[in-house]
Amino acid sequence: MDRNTAAVHIRDMESRDYRSVAAVWREVFGPLPLADESIVSTCKKMKADSRYRVFVADIEGAVVGLVTTVESLAINLPNGFIKVNGLGVLPPFRHRGIGRMLMERVEKLAGERNVSLVELGSGFQRTEAHAFYEHLGYRKNAFRFSKRI
Repeated sequence: MDRNTAAVHIRDMESRDYRSVAAVWREVFGPLPLADESIVSTCKKMKADSRYRVFVADIEGAVVGLVTTVESLAINLPNGFIKVNGLGVLPPFRHRGIGRMLMERVEKLAGERNVSLVELGSGFQRTEAHAFYEHLGYRKNAFRFSKRI
């Protein structure tokens, strides 16, 4: 089957996916200052902690997209919230509904966990991503600040 018409399977990340996840992340978000071994170690930690979920988009055994999440609590959200830490689809596979399928899986997880909110941050320069999130019903409602320590 041609990868252009092959079925997309959204599933939990497995240990065999760790290096592919690193490759997708690098392709979508740019170079990482980490060796693959460090990324594999982080993936193992995330897999072992029930607060974290990583879903991959798989086409014929190849990871072509991913979404990483963490479930958190907040005083004003008694059921907590799910934060999307990253969503990416390899360029040749964009505009095929894969990002939407990944976000739908996150929203399904929120329902399964009785969580009241899904939130995410997106870099100022990612205007195409902003339009995508707004199309899915997400609203811009804050700036995100960070400080590297």
